Amino acid sequence: MLLVLLAVIGVTIIQIRGLLWLHLFVGMLLIGPVALKLGSTGYRFVRYYTANPSYRRKGPPPMPLRLMAPIVVISTVVVFASGVALLFVGPGSRQTLLPIHKASFFVWLAFTGLHVLVHLPKIAPALRADYGNSPRLGPDIAGRAGRGIALAGALTGGVVLAILVIPQFAPWLLAHNLHH
Repeated sequence: MLLVLLAVIGVTIIQIRGLLWLHLFVGMLLIGPVALKLGSTGYRFVRYYTANPSYRRKGPPPMPLRLMAPIVVISTVVVFASGVALLFVGPGSRQTLLPIHKASFFVWLAFTGLHVLVHLPKIAPALRADYGNSPRLGPDIAGRAGRGIALAGALTGGVVLAILVIPQFAPWLLAHNLHH
């Protein structure tokens, strides 16, 4: 779900003139799923480094991923925080906050892109395991229901947040139309 929503954001960047409203909406919607991803990854990190046996058995991520992780996390937080700040401070903040938003996006894109490429081969099998009906795995995968509920909650929270801030879009849409 996260990759699909991020792809939508990518399309809006390419066509920002006509899709600024969608960029703002999906950007706000993404806060829920991104917070869930950061939280679940942080939980696994803490469980591994506090020597939880089940997490220790699985072992650490490969060294390149461990080295990239802080950059992925920090750039994610900066890209979203600067985007939210831009939305609420308004178009008058374009000179100061927009360069931060853009620069952090390019850092985020490079490091998160590498991160996704490393994990790409595991995505389809993980989706089949959770959402497929494999007799080898049985009808219920441990934690599947909890993951589904967490994802539904994160998406619902993101949609509610995006809807609530729609009035904040107006100054940006007006200013955007004046500049182009």
